[in-house]
Amino acid sequence: MTRPAYQFNSIIARSPSRSVVNGLRAEDRGNPTYEGVKSEHDAYVEAMRDAGVLVTLLPALEAFPDSVFVEDPALVFTEGAILLRPGAATRAKEVEEISPTLHDMFDAVLDLPEGYADGGDVLTTRESVMIGLSARTDKEGAAALRACLEKLGRASEIVATPEGVLHFKTDCSLLDDETVLSTDRLARSGVFGKFRQMIIPEGEEPAANALRVNDVVLVGSDFPRTIEMLDKAGYMVVPLKTTEIGKIDAGLSCMSLRWFSDRM
Repeated sequence: MTRPAYQFNSIIARSPSRSVVNGLRAEDRGNPTYEGVKSEHDAYVEAMRDAGVLVTLLPALEAFPDSVFVEDPALVFTEGAILLRPGAATRAKEVEEISPTLHDMFDAVLDLPEGYADGGDVLTTRESVMIGLSARTDKEGAAALRACLEKLGRASEIVATPEGVLHFKTDCSLLDDETVLSTDRLARSGVFGKFRQMIIPEGEEPAANALRVNDVVLVGSDFPRTIEMLDKAGYMVVPLKTTEIGKIDAGLSCMSLRWFSDRM
């Protein structure tokens, strides 16, 4: 892959449903409001357009509270898409809902044959696709995903997610092809030995789920020290409100499927 791993011209997003207030969460931080999630999602979609991507916005699915987080049931690349098997039983049928869109937009669409894997556990870098084992991605699913990625011509590796962390990307994001943004607990695991690492200031750990899209880095606006750190390092930061989606264990990467389309 010659282009940067963060260069995109296309994304898929899905409007939040009113049932999003019932979304899954590991701990109770209070219910989000539909209006709050909708406002944060609208700003996110607008920021994506400003970053230079074409947005395909899918309709809300009231039967699936977590369906706004389209990154978990599928993965997309220039070479094709992979339909996953989410680790939460209530999200399994989201795969069926997004499948027709992916078959319309990609020549190659693969199905994960066994195990469980969530897209939130997958970090795409220039060198490889990192698959984090977690409560939502098991060893069988990770191995099956590696086989699918090999069919698409993508190298991959399986890594560990710290105990108690929902998804691998809950604790990290790619800033550029040589640099990752990481929590201290994930950095100490040694998974990013090949990268320059920028460590999240203590107390702002949820900021690790930032998102580099072309020339900008989207970061939760509730994390001023992280924003200041990235700004001083020369990154073009776009702060976005994530207060409401954070109540249901979500961050910025969750709300889109991103790829560089050769069809455009």
